[in-house]
Amino acid sequence: MKRPQFRSPMQWARRISQALFLAAFVYLVLVARHEEEEPSRLLRVFFDFDPLVALATWMSTHTLAATSLLSLVTVVLTLTLGRIFCGWICPLGAVHNIMTWFNRKQHRKRESRSSWQRMKYALLLSLLVMALSGVHWIGIFDPMSLLYRSLTIFGEPAVQYSIEDSATSVYRSDPHIGSFQITRVTEPVYVFFRDNIFQAPRPVFEGSALIAALFILILALNLIRPRFWCRYICPLGGMLGFLAMKPLLRLNNDTDACNNCGKCARTCPAAAQPDQPDNWLPTECFTCWNCVAVCDQNALSFVLASPRKEPKSAAVDFSRRTAIGAVAGGMAAMLGFRQSPLAQGVRFEAALIRPPGALSERAFLQRCIQCGLCMRVCPTNALHPCGLEAGVEGLWTPKLVPKVGYCSHSCTLCGQVCPTGAIRSLPIEKKQEIKIGMAVFDKNRCLPYSYGRECIICEEHCPVSPKAITFTLGEATTSDGEIITLKQPQVDAVRCTGCGICEWSCVYKDQAAIRIVSANESRNPDNVVLLENSGYDTY
Repeated sequence: MKRPQFRSPMQWARRISQALFLAAFVYLVLVARHEEEEPSRLLRVFFDFDPLVALATWMSTHTLAATSLLSLVTVVLTLTLGRIFCGWICPLGAVHNIMTWFNRKQHRKRESRSSWQRMKYALLLSLLVMALSGVHWIGIFDPMSLLYRSLTIFGEPAVQYSIEDSATSVYRSDPHIGSFQITRVTEPVYVFFRDNIFQAPRPVFEGSALIAALFILILALNLIRPRFWCRYICPLGGMLGFLAMKPLLRLNNDTDACNNCGKCARTCPAAAQPDQPDNWLPTECFTCWNCVAVCDQNALSFVLASPRKEPKSAAVDFSRRTAIGAVAGGMAAMLGFRQSPLAQGVRFEAALIRPPGALSERAFLQRCIQCGLCMRVCPTNALHPCGLEAGVEGLWTPKLVPKVGYCSHSCTLCGQVCPTGAIRSLPIEKKQEIKIGMAVFDKNRCLPYSYGRECIICEEHCPVSPKAITFTLGEATTSDGEIITLKQPQVDAVRCTGCGICEWSCVYKDQAAIRIVSANESRNPDNVVLLENSGYDTY
């Protein structure tokens, strides 16, 4: 009789733990969009417990948020129990386990450590060298940022679109099976998701295709090797691996009982060499308990050992040559990122509109971890991930896209949820004074200027008091030669905060006749064009 594959209580405990943490992560992603004036601090709790984010932010800025000290809990857990965070807590690790489950029937060979597993240590060192130079690219690879960004930009919008579009198609076609209406099933499902899960119009994001493609690729790599990302790439895994070189919880292999069948090595998702008594790799081991559970001889067990006792384990596979190459790679990447005119402040990108409260561009890039939390909470879908508007260094950092959404005059959510302080949390009065850009008219497209038609939509929507958009009386000639007098709008650049509601509300749906540019932004004195701009704020 075939024995069950998963029979260990510790395996079930791990599975339950992974499911709970993944569910909590997804819940915090979903609920973030429903927050109003006072978002919960729990929205960023996974980032607060991430030691890689804390370390890289400290190296880049030489400052540390108080909540980042929570990451010491993860450090202590790792020093004591090994990479238990990777095996029991990490939500992206749980997703990788789910993907590996789809490939469970494939015959797996006994695996030993691969030289490719040193890649994550090299990547970690390169990223930390970049952070020390002020290039905070940790968020591109950090598992918390990667998963949150992917779910925000692609995952949840794709699910919402699928459910809404499918339900709408069924509702319009109204199919029947005999006398039974299919809508009697689909409509309750749609209403449940609409009222309890989505609760807001579906967001759309620029650049979502690339983020989706990379996330799908990362998941698909599990079909090549179990937990491919965790084994070879994850920089947080590399950091925790260094911390787990001498854990108190260690794998004990009873050589007298072991018959060298190799089952433990075949079931290990990390190639941690549990079948080699003196060469077990605590730096790679996820403490998943698979090897213990599959051993028919009861030769394997995890035991607590004295910190004074040296573990019987292999060293980290990270040579001096690899370290030098990683440092050189990090420096080369940093220098490459900084050679553009944009990075050196020679010119400014007109379309790069940062959220209100964003630090000066250099300080902002030293803190932003591209997590997407600010984009998630934005109630108007105004914040989107950058492509190359901010250079390669600013990839996937937030920008305002006014034609899709505007910065609400009474909203400060993005600053309240930012886990690293890249966007300052401002009181509403201060936020309403901050200038994130300036509105400019394209008179060749504006109806009152070019076509002799009345239009006051931009002025009606302007939230500033006194309004930043006013009118002058001008004359226009109609097609039959009649001269008419009509209101022609103009921008008071001193009053304008660049919120973008004028561009968002413009009757043109392709390219608005009034657009927001980054000029006159409060955070950057070199980009201020009006000397009388009383709204300039030095920070």
